[in-house]
Amino acid sequence: MTRTSPTSSPTTRRREVGPAWWPIVVDLVAVLAFVVIGRRSHAEGLDLPGLHGTLWPFVVGSVVGWASVTGVRWPLSAVRSGAVVWVSTAVIGVLLRVVSGQGVQVSFVVVTVVVLGVFVVGWRAVAALVRR
Repeated sequence: MTRTSPTSSPTTRRREVGPAWWPIVVDLVAVLAFVVIGRRSHAEGLDLPGLHGTLWPFVVGSVVGWASVTGVRWPLSAVRSGAVVWVSTAVIGVLLRVVSGQGVQVSFVVVTVVVLGVFVVGWRAVAALVRR
């Protein structure tokens, strides 16, 4: 952990505890949960091709979000990082569904934005509260 000293700048960032990849794993589990819940609620199978077809656009969106966050050197577990990953996952995921010919309706977009926001930003907010 970085210590703050009288000569430290106010922009000194704390280092994350543990491996840097753990937020990516948590995000992937969250996105997978979103897909599984969605497929189950629409009585779609949980077969591997069906899961993959629904999952890949959102994973691509998450990767873009993670790359954006690491590009500006924010900790992946920070709430603000979660906001970037959330928006990227939802927007790019929905756009990729459109261009790949998968169904997209307004209600789907609303549910996608809300659920991914709760899942991707939510765990980071809980973790931030626990750290305090």
